[in-house]
Amino acid sequence: MRIETRFSAAEVDPASVAGAVAVVIDVIRATTTILEAIAAGASAVYPASSVGEARRLASELGPEDSVLGGERRGLRIGGFDLGNSPREYTKESVAGRNLVLTTTNGTRALVAARNADRVLVAALTNLSAVSRAACDAGRVVLVCAGKEDRFALDDVLCAGMIIEQLVGKSGEEPRFDDASRAAARLAGCHEVTPALFRGVAAGMALVDVGLGADLDLCAEIDRHDIVPEMTGCSVSLPG
Repeated sequence: MRIETRFSAAEVDPASVAGAVAVVIDVIRATTTILEAIAAGASAVYPASSVGEARRLASELGPEDSVLGGERRGLRIGGFDLGNSPREYTKESVAGRNLVLTTTNGTRALVAARNADRVLVAALTNLSAVSRAACDAGRVVLVCAGKEDRFALDDVLCAGMIIEQLVGKSGEEPRFDDASRAAARLAGCHEVTPALFRGVAAGMALVDVGLGADLDLCAEIDRHDIVPEMTGCSVSLPG
């Protein structure tokens, strides 16, 4: 197995992930939110790169069958049904409906990775499940969404924890790029807690807009035993 890591969506050349299993991570908060939506019964999630694209997709899917969610600067976009708080995505709000989601970082990372053979949605909340799903791949590319095209500690810690589990499950010594070695080292040095997340850039930004309670859920390890995959332009559970 070869393991590679990208520290932000801006580092992803779509051609470079071809032939790999891409694992997309945006712990604070897009992939955590997608996992909550799928676990609550959303039929599928449609990541959109822009507000305009999200509105168009929701219109095409039909307002009665879709939920429009997303954020800019951490806050719900005007006219949208929901923001990007994972706590909003309950059975009452999304079950049986399609979610169209646009966020500053995470949905861009999903779109950038879509040329991979498989695109898995990962967060701390499905850490073990996604590690199991990727452990037989010949090449894994961990795509950290980052924060505004920069390194984000929360995403890289999650990537490092996935790498640790992949090493434990692999029958042979994986080959790492330098970014993957650094991510694994960081994961070995930090315990993931809500308090830690309140000190990282993405977490401080949430606290500043009154959404710090999201960090408790974002830091919860193995809350779910599901691995949504992106097929075409939507994310859903396989099968």
